[in-house]
Amino acid sequence: MTDEHVIEGLGKARVVIRDGKVAEVGEPQIGYCPIFDKHRGIKKIDREVIRKNMQFRIDDFGMCTPRRVLKMKDFLSFGVSEIICTAMTKKLVDAAVLVCEGTGTLIVTEPEMVQGVGGRVSGLVRTTPISEVIAAVGRQFVLDPATAKIDQIAGVEKAIGMGYKNIAVSIVSGRDARRLKELEGKHPGVNVYTFVVHTTGISREEADLVFKYADVLTGCASKHVRQIAADRKTFKIGDSIPIFGVSPRGIDLIQERIKFMGKEIKPNPQAPQPDKLL
Repeated sequence: MTDEHVIEGLGKARVVIRDGKVAEVGEPQIGYCPIFDKHRGIKKIDREVIRKNMQFRIDDFGMCTPRRVLKMKDFLSFGVSEIICTAMTKKLVDAAVLVCEGTGTLIVTEPEMVQGVGGRVSGLVRTTPISEVIAAVGRQFVLDPATAKIDQIAGVEKAIGMGYKNIAVSIVSGRDARRLKELEGKHPGVNVYTFVVHTTGISREEADLVFKYADVLTGCASKHVRQIAADRKTFKIGDSIPIFGVSPRGIDLIQERIKFMGKEIKPNPQAPQPDKLL
């Protein structure tokens, strides 16, 4: 099987990584991201910047390679990984269904692994098995070690089957949020906390579903998510890349992160916005 990993990365550009090298870089859909400006000093996103950033991640923590570092400290003050990590630390969540290069969908039960898996890689579209990574996370926690497929619904079903009751899951669509709400309803005593990520470019229909069924979502550079959130006065933390608490229990998880940090994070109205909303 070819070692190939497809990511919608910086600027939501399609990136293909083969054998530990950046093989293909597509055109970015947005030209600026406040997070990458703050942490990497990137003022303008183009294909060469994306290539260098992806290769940096490969060299730095082994992204898409057998050298993958799987346990990390918090990267952002506020992000989905950080919120889930805090919820797990406080025993509000006992398992998280995430995706990782080399494993596909997997179940994580350690806070630092939540951060390591999800904190610095977003938008994983497709991946192939990496035996060293599968062994490191625990083969029993991987949905399909033979193919490393990504299927978050099946991942949650696996977590329920393993006896977990409070499950966080990262997804990328409102349709999946709806299916997970239906799945939760079939299992009394089980709570499935849905975190919708990577929302740049989603349709109005998808955004409506997200606000109907999700618990927490990222605003990214989505015009529909930001507009609906503004219209509904949705609970928000952060300004340039906002995180929204859609449901009461989603708000609770975000507030637990605020308390965990010992301070309230105030939005920065002067923070630069993405140059394009999709």
